[in-house]
Amino acid sequence: MSQHCLLVIDEGTTSTRAMLFRPDGSVAGSAQRPLTQHYPAPGHVEHDAAEIWTNTLAVTREMVDAAGGAANIAAIGITNQRETVVAWDKSTGEPIGTALVWQDRRTAERCAELKAAGHEAMVQARTGLLLDPYFSASKMEWMLKNRPETVAAGVRLAFGTIDSWLIWKLSGGAAHITDATNASRTMLMALDGRDWDEELCTLFHIDPASLPRIVDSCGALAETDPALFGAPIPICGVAGDQQAATIGQGCLAPGDTKATFGTGAFILTNSGDAPPHSANRLLATVLSQVGGGRAYALEGSVFVAGSLMQWLRDGVGLIVTAAESEVLARSVADNGGCYMVPALSGLGAPYWRPEARGAISGISFATTRAHIVRAALEAQAHQVHDLMTAYAADGVRWGRLKIDGGMVCNDWLAQDLADMLDLTVERPEFIETTALGAAMLAAVGAGIHSDLEAASRAMRGAVTIFEPRMGDAERERRLAGWKDALARV
Repeated sequence: MSQHCLLVIDEGTTSTRAMLFRPDGSVAGSAQRPLTQHYPAPGHVEHDAAEIWTNTLAVTREMVDAAGGAANIAAIGITNQRETVVAWDKSTGEPIGTALVWQDRRTAERCAELKAAGHEAMVQARTGLLLDPYFSASKMEWMLKNRPETVAAGVRLAFGTIDSWLIWKLSGGAAHITDATNASRTMLMALDGRDWDEELCTLFHIDPASLPRIVDSCGALAETDPALFGAPIPICGVAGDQQAATIGQGCLAPGDTKATFGTGAFILTNSGDAPPHSANRLLATVLSQVGGGRAYALEGSVFVAGSLMQWLRDGVGLIVTAAESEVLARSVADNGGCYMVPALSGLGAPYWRPEARGAISGISFATTRAHIVRAALEAQAHQVHDLMTAYAADGVRWGRLKIDGGMVCNDWLAQDLADMLDLTVERPEFIETTALGAAMLAAVGAGIHSDLEAASRAMRGAVTIFEPRMGDAERERRLAGWKDALARV
């Protein structure tokens, strides 16, 4: 196999995957393992960081073997679930307690307390984020207050998002780093800052010495411990999953917009080289940092998307497979007056109501399983429409929407998005754009492609286009029903 093969580690919320890419973006191999979800209490979501590492090592070794050995891999790219926090002991490399997942809401009361004390305006102005348990800082603070072993670790304590944890383990403890995209999701780095913000760290009682060094999203970032794969492999690309997907979709010019429908749904619009500011409760984030130069994005985050399909399947048994949802949605003419507000872990942008809980409204004896499943799919377009409205209020109008993620294999959902948004929707033939974006970053970091534009031209494939075909009256009827359902929660 070519020595220019790129190995991507995609550490998601529900699975760990490694993929081999060629320089033209084609896939040479893939290995995946499920990741156990732990729900110790309502609103609490945890992962076992040791399981994450064990899974990562297993699938990475499988792909190294598939490549014919470490010598045939030019670089590793890493993309990861964002905001999830791991604490570990630097001397042993072992995690301290479980990882708190981005979906975890246990710090909602603390965030409300900080809001009441008047801190949100400063936090938003500095970080582009809102005071919400979604972000990492309050999770770290909770660990320090509720897990005595984190305090007892003293100078041995390391905090990090999943990228930091994996790089620490892959490098044998030689590198405690995070890239700027992940750092921008912690609520501890100013958007225009190059290091951890002293005032923010003080607000959350975090010692900056426990945090990783902030680096570029691509370049010679670290290298793996030779003992792991028989020879060192350079780590040349790192980005949070939503930023990686935005890059993988080729959203490299201001105004380019993508929506990824994975566990949650995340919409990012490229904002260029100036940090954006939202007056409508959207988030500002770092999209990439290359050669010290940053690109930024405006983001809207929906907490429940693909996880709603998982709940319909595993929690209440309304479907057997996710693919069945499309068949059921097509089997009825409309939602029969049934609406679902999927606030299973609160509501994200633009509402930011962590205490909200999901609801199904408008049901009657005429309501069938198909109506409820269709309502769940329709909720995705409803939530994205609310975000599009917030973007427009901030002066950002979408020209078209590029979609990706596991959910959008569903043609009915893709068409419903085009219809409800009244926009052209574009879906790539290769929908795993998160991994592709990490491969693109690694390719640039390893010098295989000169820059992200060149990588995008070389590595992105064909697309399918969905044009709107719903009438205005039907769209308005749907939106009125959604607004009524939303008001109930």
